Amino acid sequence: MIDIHCHLVYDVDDGSKDIGETSLMLKEAKKAGFTDIVLTPHYREDYFTVPCDEIAKKVEKIKEQAAAIGIKVYQGNEIYATDEIVQLIQDRQAMSLNNSRYVLFELSMREKPINAEQVIYSILQAGKVPIMAHPERYPYVQKNPNLLLDYIEMGVLFQSNYGSIIGQYGKEVKETVKLLLTHNMIHFLGSDNHRINSVYCHVDESLEQLEKLIGSEKLQELTYANPKVIIDNQNIEITEPREVKKGIFGFKR
Repeated sequence: MIDIHCHLVYDVDDGSKDIGETSLMLKEAKKAGFTDIVLTPHYREDYFTVPCDEIAKKVEKIKEQAAAIGIKVYQGNEIYATDEIVQLIQDRQAMSLNNSRYVLFELSMREKPINAEQVIYSILQAGKVPIMAHPERYPYVQKNPNLLLDYIEMGVLFQSNYGSIIGQYGKEVKETVKLLLTHNMIHFLGSDNHRINSVYCHVDESLEQLEKLIGSEKLQELTYANPKVIIDNQNIEITEPREVKKGIFGFKR
């Protein structure tokens, strides 16, 4: 499996605090079945602003530890949505995934940003592919999962967290991710792992529930085939999404 979203780079955001924690998380990832990991520390203006070249020095140390246990690691960022997102990448303040055309970004956890579409357009106009992190965690997506249909039409891809399917973020997130997965609105899975004894230790449970929900072939697509496209910087083919129907008791699977 390939993890395209995690916070293993130490002392740069709210993830790993030191190289020791990073080493332990790498071992957990290996045990969970990951062979490749894209390191995606937060980049958020006024909060987490460590530039790419400084992160690269830490990544080199992480690569040594990862190689020793049979994991390949790559550099990237999870970038908080901003009108300056393309400029940040051009200036090497932030980075696409493995320096590819694929850009991982996140939105506000509170309310839908008024500039969300503009951020997406700017990424697309720069010839890059926007990947929105964990849409199931956004309250406005929980209220209306079909918001993602217009974004997919624009060219946005979506990454969900392994922890969502097992209730790590609560019932609403769990129910929403089920809807998104069964309606072909999710294209990648990622750990979003921040610390030891966390998501990596529960991946087996997540995989079991995911396979029951979407089947082994689709699961392979989300955990390996599509993430491999990112690492290799290739074009991706996606399955046509379906609208989530709403009944008298809410949205239905």
